[in-house]
Amino acid sequence: MKFIRVAIPIGIGLAFATPAHAGEIIGGLYVHDVDTFVTIAGVEPGVDFQLGYRGGRIGKTPLQPHVFVALNSSGATSYAAAGFSMKFGDKVFIRPGVGLAIHNGSTKDYQIEGNDELEFGTRVLIEPELGIGARVNDRLTVEASWVHMSHGQLFTDQNPGIDNLGIRFAYKLR
Repeated sequence: MKFIRVAIPIGIGLAFATPAHAGEIIGGLYVHDVDTFVTIAGVEPGVDFQLGYRGGRIGKTPLQPHVFVALNSSGATSYAAAGFSMKFGDKVFIRPGVGLAIHNGSTKDYQIEGNDELEFGTRVLIEPELGIGARVNDRLTVEASWVHMSHGQLFTDQNPGIDNLGIRFAYKLR
């Protein structure tokens, strides 16, 4: 609970501290801890409810800052992330992004024997993501989204990581 009390005010503060460019509210539902080829996962249950803010483009660059919180329905790992993404395309688009995430899961080093929880090895993780989406109208987009979190073996030899797959909506503010 302490994590949620800290993460939500930080996320709200960052959302409103952006430049005057029009941003968007983002939110979605994700299958938590999907077992993929880039993780040693499939351990934690539940669905993640994601809510955040994506700012407008930074100057003439394609970069857009984002911040979001993802809360797990089963009390497993929840997290807050902040970073940058870029959108390529208009009616149909691809959106790669990268950021840093802080989580409330285990920070123990990963152990193969007797492992019944995700052990990330550190509290702060790298958070690459990828979305493929479509513009529904001038204010609404929908995208299939993959969010990955891991430390990329920067802190320990073992790195289970976590993948979350879901659907994200974005509603453009005016």
